[in-house]
Amino acid sequence: MLKVDGLVKYYRKTLAVDGISFTVNDGEIVGLVGPNGAGKTTVLRCVTGIVQMTQGRIEVDGVDLEINEEAVKRLIAFVPEVPSPYEMLTVYEHLRFIAMAYKTLGNFDERAYELMQRFDLYDRRNDFVLSLSKGMKQKLAIACAFVHDARAILLDEPLIGIDPKGAKELKNMILDTKQRKGSVLISTHMLDTAEHLCDRIIIIQKGTIIAEGTLEELHQSAKMGRDASLEDVFLSLTEESKVIEATSVS
Repeated sequence: MLKVDGLVKYYRKTLAVDGISFTVNDGEIVGLVGPNGAGKTTVLRCVTGIVQMTQGRIEVDGVDLEINEEAVKRLIAFVPEVPSPYEMLTVYEHLRFIAMAYKTLGNFDERAYELMQRFDLYDRRNDFVLSLSKGMKQKLAIACAFVHDARAILLDEPLIGIDPKGAKELKNMILDTKQRKGSVLISTHMLDTAEHLCDRIIIIQKGTIIAEGTLEELHQSAKMGRDASLEDVFLSLTEESKVIEATSVS
């Protein structure tokens, strides 16, 4: 479903992403983890077309982003770490606007009602977005991502700032997306969530992939037993990568 091949991104002379390649298959949840500044958000922004890649190829459902950006954007939904909703719309109007943009108004009222109920937005449906708390805005951004029939869902730290019920509902919706053979890519620092939710994990550091695979495969890469947590594996592999880099530089 989602294929990234040789992705490179420079911000002027700063190399943020260095030749990353990976695939998220149909019905698969993939976690993108790494230290601060590793390039996770840049990868997501390049995939969504928000940031133009310097080099590489990105495809969603066989459609090339560079050739047909509009078609790719119709296939994906993106929840940024810090949402910027239209504050002078009401909650209901905001959801309807997103559905209109994606031309998916057919069953909008039913879908919007379900999403607003699940994320405790229904009682605020006629309130301006401006009046919402940060956590409520985050839940609105999540609801907007699921209001149309996206084939690939991209989430950047989606659980930060939302309450336990909202977090549980989001996890259930991610699993629902997997069940209907959609693809999900999640960037997160919450390693315990990634460990229990994701089918595969991609660990990136300084813009490159240092490890990728199932939790069992990552255990093997880190030479750790099955009882080791993803946090243990992550710390081991990232520290090992630092040592290798320091050795090669010296």
